[in-house]
Amino acid sequence: MATHKVGIIMNGVTGRMGTNQHLLRSIMAIIAQGGVRLGDNDVILPDPILVGRDEAKLAALGARAGVKRWSTRLGETLADPANQVYFDATVTGQRPAGVRQALAAKKHIYCEKPTATTLAEAVALSREAEAAGVKSGVVQDKLWLPGLIKLKRLIDGGFFGKILSVRGEFGYWVFTGEHDKLQRPSWNYRKEDDGGIIMDMLCHWRYVIDNLFGEVTALSCLGATHVPQRWDEAGKPYKCTADDAAYATFTTRDGVVCHFNSSWCVRVRRDDLLTLQVDGTQGSAVVGLRDCFAQSLAATPRCVWNPDLAAETKYFDDWDRVAADEVCDNAFKVQWELFLKHVVRGDPFPWNLLAGAKGVQLAELGLQSWAERRWIDVPSLV
Repeated sequence: MATHKVGIIMNGVTGRMGTNQHLLRSIMAIIAQGGVRLGDNDVILPDPILVGRDEAKLAALGARAGVKRWSTRLGETLADPANQVYFDATVTGQRPAGVRQALAAKKHIYCEKPTATTLAEAVALSREAEAAGVKSGVVQDKLWLPGLIKLKRLIDGGFFGKILSVRGEFGYWVFTGEHDKLQRPSWNYRKEDDGGIIMDMLCHWRYVIDNLFGEVTALSCLGATHVPQRWDEAGKPYKCTADDAAYATFTTRDGVVCHFNSSWCVRVRRDDLLTLQVDGTQGSAVVGLRDCFAQSLAATPRCVWNPDLAAETKYFDDWDRVAADEVCDNAFKVQWELFLKHVVRGDPFPWNLLAGAKGVQLAELGLQSWAERRWIDVPSLV
């Protein structure tokens, strides 16, 4: 069996997301399973090198993950021809600089979203990658969640008839850090550090809507900073300058109306931290991260509004759980495997830096809509 060894520079993976989702649950899981198989005779085997500024953190993470290669010198890792891929999970404001260094070294690019803090910068990175002749990819993990995979199967099978609307609810209560340990980094709530839920989550909603319900054509967005003060990792209070909630409505080229509430200031009383309800002429579905429940037109109860009487209908009883066709792997890992096949074998991979720029575009327009209190059209980037 031929082994295609791919050196991967992993910059910024000492953070929560980089450590858990990308290093441990993706790259190290791929190594543990023996690599990514290409038919019967070939396999791709990742060879990560951890890069960052803190030697102690890198050494500790390397020991925990079983990674022997780590460095505080990005330039040296980029100069090594054995390293073919550059992965960036640093903070958003630093990402363009690292990506450009990697492009200058002719490395393939894979990075977290948002790819930049402005649309102009995100589009520039896409064009520079194309000019450099390298392959690029941007993390769009929610497309491989088990719930959304089941939803996509229903869409492709025509279950909904004409899709009319989508209602998304995302979020949970993030503790302020005053009395309880905060579960998100404090920079998320500081605009000056590129924080804010609009820039974070509208990038996700762009690829979810584009890939499942049609291209986004217009939006209206209202942001809010509901919690004015939080406490940082050192226990010091600070003023929150970034939005911690967003209420956005999108329309698609196919006429689907999509409304998404995103909040770090909401307590959960729903099936999951993310739920989508899709309503169509022939049926509806409610999906979470893993589960999917559907109700066909034939199973739809006849609802009658009478607030003076207790409802006799048990509304949850008329929904059926959609079975899984297959066991779904970690969503981040699935996309990593697809990208590695793209690098080694040239398999199609549409989730590139241009797709990432579309997410930044929607977030930027969302912020503009909030500031100007109006609907805004979404121009095509193609």
